[in-house]
Amino acid sequence: MIDAIKIREDFPIFKNSPSLIYLDSAATSQRPEVVIDTLKEFYENYNSNIHRGVYSLSFEASRRYEKAHYKVAELINAEGREIVFTKNTTEAINLVAYAYGLYNIKEGDEIVTTIMEHHSNFIPWQKMAELRKANLKLIPVNKSTCELEFDERIITEKTKIVALSLASNFMGTINPVKEIIKVAKEKGSITVVDAAQAVPHIPVDVKDLGCDFLAASGHKMLGPTGTGFLYGRKELLESIEPFIMGGGMIEDVTVEDSKWAEIPWKFEAGTPDIAGGIALGEAAEYLKNLGMEDIFEHEKKLTSVCLEKMKEIEEVELYGPAPEKRVGVISFNVKDADFHDIAGMLDSEGVCARSGRHCVHPLLNFLGIEGSVRVSFYIYNTEEEIERFIEILKKIISYLK
Repeated sequence: MIDAIKIREDFPIFKNSPSLIYLDSAATSQRPEVVIDTLKEFYENYNSNIHRGVYSLSFEASRRYEKAHYKVAELINAEGREIVFTKNTTEAINLVAYAYGLYNIKEGDEIVTTIMEHHSNFIPWQKMAELRKANLKLIPVNKSTCELEFDERIITEKTKIVALSLASNFMGTINPVKEIIKVAKEKGSITVVDAAQAVPHIPVDVKDLGCDFLAASGHKMLGPTGTGFLYGRKELLESIEPFIMGGGMIEDVTVEDSKWAEIPWKFEAGTPDIAGGIALGEAAEYLKNLGMEDIFEHEKKLTSVCLEKMKEIEEVELYGPAPEKRVGVISFNVKDADFHDIAGMLDSEGVCARSGRHCVHPLLNFLGIEGSVRVSFYIYNTEEEIERFIEILKKIISYLK
């Protein structure tokens, strides 16, 4: 099982701010010392460009950067060559939209996604439907259960892309992605999974899921900001065109034509965030060593405890499914109170919580709410912090009365 007290010792921010209650890991996680030290080590000991020279510093940087791809691959049961490093989930999904979608979606084709998607996995497909004169179809959400109402008939022979999140960033809902992918495969559709809220929190196996593409952000899984990755099936990555072109992604260039480098490098044009990529590999290894099953069980326990206590507060409106059907995310409102005001008052007591519209405007419009406060848990959160959060929330509600 996860020992959050011991894990906190790995995170400098909690040493520097012992009373901090950080409940916003769905937005970005904190970083362990090993990740921070990896960045420092790169710049102090072997800072150089990759794939550019035969001298020892460049060789070492290249070796570690390439190895980082394999560390990320191991976390999700993929091959190292199937991992493309990106800036974040947003860039990874846009890569698929423009490298695959732009060339393969035709007028009258269909793109299927869901109404609960983060804008990162909604707007690219909305735009692609507009550009290619395709039809964008949405899998609806049940307002009562906060789960997808999936009818396999929504995916037809005209469906070229099925894009959906493995876990919702607003409700925490873990979606039946494997079931939907199975139907999509039978219809000949390509599947794209937004796993930004899943890879850091639950076991993810791309071979078991059967997805064609999967995207995640490094900064949500203990890695540096500005890092992320795209998993793509090797055959697909080899067959599609690059998204960004220039230096570092070519094998040969003549006046007449250019030949791309092998995967994944043909998708990593220009000098990448080398230090960030290497540190992302360290973050993936850290999570793998902890054990993703144990991480999920720890979060489920925290979420269950927090939800039960919040349900006892009459003024609190909760959104999302049962604890066993979600990752460690709880969105809520306090009746007759502004969500930003609640978050501000929580902050004054040392609790970091997100407030706003959470990049899910279509979902909020469907639910008929303007926004919410959101708390989210991770490996370094404790039950004592939950108790303190509930105590402070009750104090705020009492004050508002």
